[in-house]
Amino acid sequence: MKRSMNYCFVVVVLLFAKPHFAQAQSLTPAQMTARAKARDVPEIPFDSTPNFLKLPPNLYLGEGIGVATNSKGHVFVYTRSQETRLFEFDRTGKYVREIGEGLYGFAFAHAVRVDPQDNIWAVDEGTNMVIKFNPQGRVVMLLGRRPESAEGVKATPPASAPEPPAQPYTFSRPTDVAWDADGNIFVSDGYGNSRVVKYDKNGRYITSAGSKGSQQGQLNLPHTIAADAKGNVYVGDRSNRRIQVFDNDLKFKAIYDQVGAPWAVCITPGPHQYLYSSNSNPDSNLADIAAVTGEIYKMELDGTILGKFGHAGKQLGEFSTVHEIDCRNENELLVSEITAWRVQKISLHPQSKGSSSK
Repeated sequence: MKRSMNYCFVVVVLLFAKPHFAQAQSLTPAQMTARAKARDVPEIPFDSTPNFLKLPPNLYLGEGIGVATNSKGHVFVYTRSQETRLFEFDRTGKYVREIGEGLYGFAFAHAVRVDPQDNIWAVDEGTNMVIKFNPQGRVVMLLGRRPESAEGVKATPPASAPEPPAQPYTFSRPTDVAWDADGNIFVSDGYGNSRVVKYDKNGRYITSAGSKGSQQGQLNLPHTIAADAKGNVYVGDRSNRRIQVFDNDLKFKAIYDQVGAPWAVCITPGPHQYLYSSNSNPDSNLADIAAVTGEIYKMELDGTILGKFGHAGKQLGEFSTVHEIDCRNENELLVSEITAWRVQKISLHPQSKGSSSK
């Protein structure tokens, strides 16, 4: 079908706005350092449900570290208060129970996820452990190991000292967990090791990828992780301000670098999957508080930006350091926030697909 010159111009503009999608063989150092940022991204209208979570008297959330839902719509919130705690709510936000109260593996919460079998996974940065609970709330698997007090406090190495080699079953402040269709487990490991680790469904080590740095395949604080239906792994490379994509064997595939610092990523279920990413990290050089970032981006899995919503703030419908996103439903998200000490239920109102041209 013949296209007009105006239409071709629009296509060129849209392609220019598309995030950088680089294959391993074509990425250059110049491309890694000179990255354009997304411009003129459409705003997605949305609402936030007031007072969605209903806690019992004298029970409060601390920092909103993690949020996830199961197949029944129940909500799991991992929070830092006086201690790390994991709460369950029903689909209406009514409090159900606490899971793992006083657990040895709880010290400094970082993420909670629910797998396709409704097992609940807690990633604890403080104990260097990833803990799998069955749907009844009993511990059924542990990855990692909590350092014993008797081992003493390790001396901080000099800044110039090389990183010690990472061990297959030992984490250094892990941050998140994901799975593929075969049940293989992927852990972002994290603040200390700057890598991603793959285990089989029984917790046996398979492989790992990443070292600290800014080149392709390197990581600088892998803070969040998700896998798509084909087994590709998406890593929020927070301090490098980019998302890196790896295949199922953890071979580098692509970089998406136009959506700021990805503190939280989430991929919707199929058949058409979408990628959400929160730009939660304000630019420390910004003097104007109004310019501080706090938006969430919606993307295709190839990195094409479809829209964004939200801005920084602590009012209802604003975002205050988003730390985890649950996107089991494409247009109904749950968002946990550190500095606002809350979880928001967000309802998106995207434009009708019928209004766009084919």
